[in-house]
Amino acid sequence: MSRQPIDPERHARRMAAKQKIMNERIAAADKEQGVLLVLTGPGKGKSSSGFGMVARALGHGMRVGVVQFIKGAFSTGEEAFYRDLPGVDYHVMGEGYTWDTQDRERDVRAAEAAWAEASRMLGDPRYALVLLDELNIALRHGYLDLDTVLDDLQARPAMQHVVVTGRHAPQPLVELADTVTEMKVVKHAFKDQGIKAQKGVEL
Repeated sequence: MSRQPIDPERHARRMAAKQKIMNERIAAADKEQGVLLVLTGPGKGKSSSGFGMVARALGHGMRVGVVQFIKGAFSTGEEAFYRDLPGVDYHVMGEGYTWDTQDRERDVRAAEAAWAEASRMLGDPRYALVLLDELNIALRHGYLDLDTVLDDLQARPAMQHVVVTGRHAPQPLVELADTVTEMKVVKHAFKDQGIKAQKGVEL
C-alpha cells in the first residue's frame, strides 16, 4: 500500500496548532505535589514500568524505597541491580506466588510485615519515591486491610510519589490515584507460545 504524500505546509500548521495546545496545558499545570500512580491490568510491564521510575528518580538524586509484596521465592534482575545502590532502600517481603505457597496464613503474615515496612516509608519525607510492587495482588486476596492502605497513602508527605503495581487494582485505590495505567495483553510469549520466563525480560 502506497503512502499518501504529505503536504509540508499542512503538517507545519497542524504541529503549530498542537504546540499551542500543549504549551497552554503545560502553563496551566502549576501544581506541585506527590503523585500516586497505579499500574494494573493483565498485560506485561507493570513492575518494569515501576522500576523504570525508580531509575528516573535515582537519576535526579532522589531517595527511593522499594517493597515487593509477592516476589521473593526467586531472585530477579531488578533486585540484583538496585538492592545495593546508594539511595535505594530495597525490601523483598513476599513468599512467592500464591499458588506456590498454598498457605494463606503465611501469605497474610508476609503481607502484613511488608506493609509495616511500606508504612514506615510512607511516613518518612526522606523517601521521594516509594514503589509498592505487586501490592494489588495482596489486596486482591485480602491479605491486607484496604482502608488501612488507603489511609496510609493519603497521610504520606505532600511531595512523596508512590507507584503501586499489580493486577486487579481495587476500585477505591483507582479512584484515589492521580494516574492509572492499565496494561493490555495482545500476545504473551509464555501463555501463547510456551516460552519460559527469560532473564532480562521477566526475571
